[in-house]
Amino acid sequence: MQPLSNDMIKAALDKRGFSYFVDADGDIAGNFQNNLIYFFRLGERKEILQVRAMMQHVFPVGEVPKLYEFCNTWNRDQLWPKAYVQVTDDGQAIVVGEVTSDWEHGATVEQLDQVLLCGIATGCRLGEALGELKSGSPR
Repeated sequence: MQPLSNDMIKAALDKRGFSYFVDADGDIAGNFQNNLIYFFRLGERKEILQVRAMMQHVFPVGEVPKLYEFCNTWNRDQLWPKAYVQVTDDGQAIVVGEVTSDWEHGATVEQLDQVLLCGIATGCRLGEALGELKSGSPR
């Protein structure tokens, strides 16, 4: 077990051959199937990992009720990621997915790898479902 760190996250992503970048705030992110996925460290000691997937599909703000229904159904039927609607500063509606884990007592490389894969894979699956919603195809 070792304390969660950005170096540990980057090493896990490197081991999988995933491309990523570090933004000006020091946050790690990558583009996965055109969805922007961040790997945030939160908490007093930065011991909480949140894999936050910002979906590529953008909707008009008038579709927020439809997106609420979509997210409620998703959250009822799927364990990960937790999905919610966010209205952007420019008046567009997006859906965000989150997988969060608390590593207060540290994590193994294998545990971290599993959570990263879960957040990425389920985030991309959420993005696919949103694409189907946007195109009018059945889920």
